Amino acid sequence: MLLAVFDVVAILLGFLIAGLLRSEPTFGENGLRLAILVTPIYGLVALNGNAYGYHVLLNWKRGMAKAVGALIFAMAAVLFVAFFSRASLEFSRLVFATGAFLAIVLLGIGRYSFNSVVKHTLGSVMRTELIIVDNCDLPPLGDAWVIDAAAYGLRPNLRDPNMLDRLGTAVRGADFVLVCCAIEDRAAWSLLLKGTDVQGFVLAPEFDEAGANRIMRYEGQSVMQVASGPLDVRNRAIKRIMDLAVTVPAIIALSPLLLTVALAIKLDSKGPILFRQQRLGRSNRLFSVFKFRSMHVADCDADGNRSITRNDRRVTRVGALIRAVSIDELPQLFNVLRGEMSLVGPRPHALGSLAGEQRFWEVDQRYWHRHALKPGITGLAQVRGLRGETRERDDLVKRLQADLEYLNDWTLGRDIAIMLATFRVIVHDKAY
Repeated sequence: MLLAVFDVVAILLGFLIAGLLRSEPTFGENGLRLAILVTPIYGLVALNGNAYGYHVLLNWKRGMAKAVGALIFAMAAVLFVAFFSRASLEFSRLVFATGAFLAIVLLGIGRYSFNSVVKHTLGSVMRTELIIVDNCDLPPLGDAWVIDAAAYGLRPNLRDPNMLDRLGTAVRGADFVLVCCAIEDRAAWSLLLKGTDVQGFVLAPEFDEAGANRIMRYEGQSVMQVASGPLDVRNRAIKRIMDLAVTVPAIIALSPLLLTVALAIKLDSKGPILFRQQRLGRSNRLFSVFKFRSMHVADCDADGNRSITRNDRRVTRVGALIRAVSIDELPQLFNVLRGEMSLVGPRPHALGSLAGEQRFWEVDQRYWHRHALKPGITGLAQVRGLRGETRERDDLVKRLQADLEYLNDWTLGRDIAIMLATFRVIVHDKAY
């Protein structure tokens, strides 16, 4: 978002310089006041209008047009509000018009300079490209970073969470991931890439002879797109902003409750206050989820091989109370703060979780797709009552269908609706 900083500085400077045209006791007060009003509106409109992202680096003029459009909208909004609030006399027309002109000029200079610096730094490669070679003869393809799958311990094995974690780590930060593999392994690699938050492709040279025109070309080779992140840069930024806007105040407001629960756990039984467990997060990367410890230390199940049942003797007295009202999940607010989780998303599962007698990923291979987004404290499956034990295969399938529905139809409004609906299911008959 360095480009956004350039834009904000351009707008502030434009109006501040314009404000100096008037003789005022305070340095550029009129222009600064206008900049403070225009800038936040511009930021929201520009973000919503796709004025930032990879496509802007490819075509700075297109990005400039979107930025100018957002600025014009922001200035029109300020004029509209000022007119109807009868506050227009507080603003100098000369300062407003001059500030608008200078802001547009400085926006253009800033974006052109940013684009030039990026091109000079990155050369012709305007994105991070990764090629994974799995038992495949690959011709030279540009300046992409190439890794050997065997050397990194990567194999299209859908039953190995640790391998999935290595894959998620390998593709982290990549804008474009291409896998060169044998034909018989393409389906498995496609499933793996669908579980990552990247643009994923597999090399398909046989389409060259067919002259396919709907298959993407990369360095003269035909490639098939098999995966794409469910959210683009703009929506990921919006979702992250909402997470922080809710999480930070929530931690502050709930701090007395968090401290009280921590003290109660310490007095009730020996052991740590928090329980940490390895779970699969975005792009199938492993992370430690935080929960208030609700079981006796000797009975804690690090891998989650055994689900909690009603009247489970492993649960402490305080643990039974905090689990009944879902307070044991509150430390996951710190996972959200660290960027490992989101407030809303597919719930992260323990590696040893079973649906009947099968691991979750053995029930349905689409299970890995749900990890294309950050896991959430709550989710669509939870507000629909799909939580608790997974005694049967169907218990997992219903949750998976809800998770995939959430990924395919994400909107900010739906996230807010799910958070509000969560308050209705904090206490439920499966909370034990």
